Amino acid sequence: MPRWLLRWILYVLGLLLTAYLVPGFELQVLGAIVGSIVLGIVNAIIRPVIILLTLPINIITLGLFTLVINGLMLWLTSAVVKGFDIHGFWAAVLAALVLSIISFFTSLLIKD
Repeated sequence: MPRWLLRWILYVLGLLLTAYLVPGFELQVLGAIVGSIVLGIVNAIIRPVIILLTLPINIITLGLFTLVINGLMLWLTSAVVKGFDIHGFWAAVLAALVLSIISFFTSLLIKD
């Protein structure tokens, strides 16, 4: 199995686990599959622009504002994908934090 496919499958499972752990984040399996693809596109295209525009506040907060940006990217994805629902900004930020931790451990398990 290619590593990118394994990473994607683990990311979808991470999204499902995040939805289970975070109140206000509801996710269906098809929403997790489509949402992971849309979130990848959003993170590749929109996130770098937002990070660049908010660089001064990101420097002041020592990078913690990136967590808010990640939450906004999740929230944006929930606005586009049916079955990928986040109810509130703070639920999105908490989901971004949990998803970041899960992604960190996934990266430890699968080396490039």
